Amino acid sequence: MDPTSRPPTRLGDIAPDFTARTTKGPVRLSDYRGRWLVFFTHPADFTPVCTSEFVAFARLSDAFEGIDCALLGLSVDSLFSHFAWVRAIHDRFGVEIGFPIIEDPTLEVAKAYGMVAPDAVDASTVRTTMILDPEGVVRAMTVYPAEIGRSISEILRMVQALQRVHGGGVLAPADWTPGDKLLREPSQEVAEIVAAEEPSAWFYQPVPDAS
Repeated sequence: MDPTSRPPTRLGDIAPDFTARTTKGPVRLSDYRGRWLVFFTHPADFTPVCTSEFVAFARLSDAFEGIDCALLGLSVDSLFSHFAWVRAIHDRFGVEIGFPIIEDPTLEVAKAYGMVAPDAVDASTVRTTMILDPEGVVRAMTVYPAEIGRSISEILRMVQALQRVHGGGVLAPADWTPGDKLLREPSQEVAEIVAAEEPSAWFYQPVPDAS
């Protein structure tokens, strides 16, 4: 995969495939097809904010697994640095990092995904998250500065919301959580719009979460 041969990955793109070494052995991105995937990068091992994020991911890993969503981390650090960091997290917090962490010392993967600038020499300011659907399409993307940790519970909520709206027909409103009402996709039929009992009913219609 040549990171200079294509523009950075955007929403709606098929995520570019790659094979990489990880803390759980070789991983090929296309092996995750058929499942949802949270693919995220962190600035560096042995840093305070990244450590807090990985502890939070580990503690919610069963919740992600429960909705058939895999986790996959990445940083520019070496595989052996990852191993040492995982051990340090286990010893300090008593949690196991059960998901793979990719080593990307050449920035090849990070550049292909637009996680760093094409001319970057390190990823020290990158905190990017991408959510891929079972077809490998990038459905959501967030970028945080190095100084602020991500909300892992919000990432879980985003996956849950994306799963609910994946088949079309409904939308997830602000602050939606499983069990809350969804919104019906607005009608594009003039007759239905005119027949609506209230002026706003055609474009704002809550419906039960039937999942």
